[in-house]
Amino acid sequence: MKRVVASTCITLLLLIAARAQEPLAKKPDEKATAKAQVPDQAALEKEFAQSLTGVVFVGRYTIDQPEDKPDVQVKADAKPREDRYTIQQVSKISGDLWLFQARVQYGDRDVTLPIPLTVKWAGDTPVITLTDAAIPGLGTYTARVMIYRGQYAGTWSGGDHGGHMWGRIEKPPATPEQPRK
Repeated sequence: MKRVVASTCITLLLLIAARAQEPLAKKPDEKATAKAQVPDQAALEKEFAQSLTGVVFVGRYTIDQPEDKPDVQVKADAKPREDRYTIQQVSKISGDLWLFQARVQYGDRDVTLPIPLTVKWAGDTPVITLTDAAIPGLGTYTARVMIYRGQYAGTWSGGDHGGHMWGRIEKPPATPEQPRK
């Protein structure tokens, strides 16, 4: 019996020693793997412009009472309200600056205008940003809106109030061209 135990122990020690001699399997380089999965910036920008041209952002927004201004009387309402943003065209101006030809509809407002916006990239995800930007007919706004796989979500503020916004990005069905007369 002692021989069997000793033999088993020796066998286990030899197996452990043999394993220790084997080269360790290399772990994949996480940075290289991540880089391989993210398309180049030009491809991302082309896809961004194409995917946001001729679309409608259909969603909701909330109005929150600003925590840092408790004395401001804002009709804070946790109940989401509907809003729509029709994006006719998106084109890159230069660097991070993009031009959005947009129709903005919320509440009783409905205006169409060109809006220059900064777009920052978090990997393959575009984030539309504006900081204290005056938008004619609407007011001064700050926002961060992330776009991903046909959806958007973000935060916004305008003057003494702000909130959240989210929804889906829809491509309206193509309408047949009117026959020429």
